[in-house]
This record gives sequence, structure tokens and C-alpha cells, in this order.
Amino acid sequence: MTIQQLRTALRTAGIPPKGLKRKLVSALQSYLAKEIDGAGESSLLADKQDPSSNSDKRISMMMETKSVEDQVQDANSFSKVSKVQQSRRTVKQLQIKGKTVDVNAKMVATEQKKSACASGRMTSLTKKKASSDVDSKYVSAKNRDTLPVNLSEPWTILAHKKPQKGWIAYNPRTMRRSLPTENTKFVKILSWNVNGLRALLKLEGFSAMELAKQENFDVLCLQETKLQEKDVESIKQSLIEGYENSFWACSNTRLGYSGTAIISRIKPLSVRYGLGMSDHDSEGRVVTAEFDSFYLLSVYVPNSGDGLRRLTYRITEWDPSLSNYIKELEKSKAVILTGDFNCAHEEIDIYNPAGNRRSAGFTIEERQSFSTNFLSRGFVDTFRKQNPDVVGYTYWGYRHGARKGNKGWRLDYFLVSDAIADDVHDSFILPDVIGSDHCPIGLVLKL
Repeated sequence: MTIQQLRTALRTAGIPPKGLKRKLVSALQSYLAKEIDGAGESSLLADKQDPSSNSDKRISMMMETKSVEDQVQDANSFSKVSKVQQSRRTVKQLQIKGKTVDVNAKMVATEQKKSACASGRMTSLTKKKASSDVDSKYVSAKNRDTLPVNLSEPWTILAHKKPQKGWIAYNPRTMRRSLPTENTKFVKILSWNVNGLRALLKLEGFSAMELAKQENFDVLCLQETKLQEKDVESIKQSLIEGYENSFWACSNTRLGYSGTAIISRIKPLSVRYGLGMSDHDSEGRVVTAEFDSFYLLSVYVPNSGDGLRRLTYRITEWDPSLSNYIKELEKSKAVILTGDFNCAHEEIDIYNPAGNRRSAGFTIEERQSFSTNFLSRGFVDTFRKQNPDVVGYTYWGYRHGARKGNKGWRLDYFLVSDAIADDVHDSFILPDVIGSDHCPIGLVLKL
């Protein structure tokens, strides 16, 4: 709203239009608050009245949607918002120069949100409003497409500090491929860094059974289970029905740290733990399962850590050792390598590349090592091959509302031998599955 519009509105309301813009806005806010408070018990009757009726004493106001939000920045108390809720449908229009625009419901939602935050709680009405407003939001092709995007699904909104032309946000509702036809044999694999399996299984609202029912996967690979060997048997008792084959690697040096697993309804031909090298195998970072036509590895690559203290170990010892191990396996069968690689390979794979040049997971050394030890040795990043210009993240830090704002990293991968890369039917992300700071990823491979 311009200063002139503010003054016109105040004059129409019988308020002297004096002072700077901030004072004018404050005066208009006070007036609107009084109007809303006065709606009171007659609100239902007022809803049925003709807005143009001469008997209607209320004034209406012309303003743009954006300007409405500007006028409600001083919500003071939860009780005031309660009154706003009661009369939200009765707010009339202030006539200016013969034109009227409704005082949008956004005004109510904004007042609710700010006041609820001030009182330390959010009302159910606010949450309901937030979810209903978002259906009118859209993203356009090549940075937004023509499909409606619900803001309760933040991953569908392109979030990147420096987006390039042609990049689009990942939307599993529209980008996941239908499963192969019934006469095509395939295997479906999920991988997930659960950041503590015991905590996840206790999480209210999370159901492993529902996830299995929803995705109907054949194999589930886990990373960062944080289990001790003594915990494994009890965890096995709570496995999803139909997935009786499970194999666990636990850290022996640090309890409640690292850990990987493979859970399968297909019985593997053989299972191996670690890389066969004592220097690397004390933290439970690798489980290998052999199936008829491929080896499957669940891997949790070491994080370079605070101050990059493990960077040298990571790029000069661990990555080359893992690379040599899978190349040896590849001599007999194709390899599927999945898990948390603790590396966002390209700028498209991280929300803020410029701000993380020396952060663990995005250093040039780690990114070069990823290329040298995996991609350059014949392994294919299946998600990036399928979605070359798609911004899709698999990890969001717990701080600063990163997941809500989709400020993430793509750290989790399905890498496959080049020999079977064309058999990959789908490589996808499940950003709607919560319970960890990572989300699951999936692969559908035609056999």
C-alpha cells in the first residue's frame, strides 16, 4: 500500500491521516482490530447481509493481498486472535475510489501465526489454514511447472541459493515412474539413513509396517542404525512381517555409533561384513549381500567431521578401499552400491554451495574423490542420470527449519555398475517420509 492509499483509507474511516508511513500503518491496524472485535455475535447474520446494503454500517477496505500481510505485523495476544477467528468471515470491505477488494483470509492466518508464536503455541486453526492456502500456489516450467504445489510439501518448491536455468524441483508425485508391467521381473530396493533405529521405531506416528505396505519393497538397506550387537536380536523380533532375512554390522569401537543393515524378503546367496580390512571394519559401515544377478552393498561412508579432521582418511584410505572392493566384486557380478556417502557431488546437490566450500560433505577433495573412485570407475549415479536438471535433496539439518524450507543436501545415492545402468527403471527419493534427518531413497531394477 502506498502512503497515498493509506491516507485515503484513513480519511474514509474518519481518522486524521497524519505522520510517516509507519504511523499510518499503525493507525490503520488499530482501526481494523476494532472493526474485527466489534463483529462479535452478529457475525453469522452479517454474513447473510448484502454487502452493498445501506443499512450495513461496517466499512470495507481495498487492499492488495500482499499489503494485507503488511498491516498485521503487531498481533499482540492470543485472545485477540480468538476474536479474529470468530469474526473472520464477517470482515467487510472499505470502499476507496469506487473499487473494493476483500480483506483476505490471509490477514487472519498471519495474525494467528504471529500471536501463537508469541504465546508459545500454534492453534489448530492456523495449521488448517496453512494447509488449505497452499493449493493455490504454483511453480512454473523450468523453475515451476503447471501443476499445483502444496506448501506442506516443501520439496516440490525449488530451493537453491544459485539455481541454474532449466533446474526444477523434485516432485515424487509427478516424477516417479509407474512400476514395470506384471510380466516384467524386477526388484525394488529402499535405502535409508535412519539416524538411530531404536529411536525411529519408538517415534510416535511412524510405522515401519505402513512404510512397507506403501512401498512394497523387496530389500531395505539401513545406515547409521547406532545399534550395539546386544540390541540386534531384540530388533529382529520387531522386524516387518515377511522380511525374515536381516544382516547387521555394528560398531565395535564406539558404542551407539554408525552401523548398517540389509533387511530382505529375498534370501541372499551369501553375506559379507566390512571390506575385509581391519583398518576400516571396526565401525560397522558395510554389509554386502549377494543375489542371483548382483551384489548389493549398504554403506555408510565416514563423515569428514568437524574441522575436517577425517578428511585425509576419507579420501586417501576409505574411498579408494571401498572402490577397489566393489571393483573386485564386479568381476563376477554387477554391483549396486547404496547408502549415505556424506558427499553432495555437484552444486545442484546442495542448497547453499558457496557457503559450504569447506564444510564436510562438500569440499572439493570429497567431490573429486567421489568422481575418481566411483563415477570414473564405471559406476552410475542413477538419480542424476534419470534427472539431470532436478534439485532433489535427501538430508536436511535439524537447525533453522532446514527441512521446512527445503534447504538440504543430496547425500544418499544408488550407484550401479555401468553394465546394468540401462536396466534401472526408476531411481527416486521419498522426501515425505520423516523420522530422521535423512529420507529414504529407492531403486527399481529390471532383472
